[in-house]
Amino acid sequence: MTVFDIPDMTCAHCKSTVENAIRSVDGQAGVRIDLAAKTADVETDASAEEIAAAITAAGYTPGLRAPL
Repeated sequence: MTVFDIPDMTCAHCKSTVENAIRSVDGQAGVRIDLAAKTADVETDASAEEIAAAITAAGYTPGLRAPL
């Protein structure tokens, strides 16, 4: 699982936009967005770079969280 911090995600519309951006790369991706924590947990076969690029193209600033 890849976790992205998305600090500029602030509302339900943002959440939907980010989720759609991720699914545009991988329609079968497992996506869990925590709006309060401003994170997106993504389970996908796509690379983190591809997912980050899609989130960026949607107008947000994703940061890849280092694995624990």
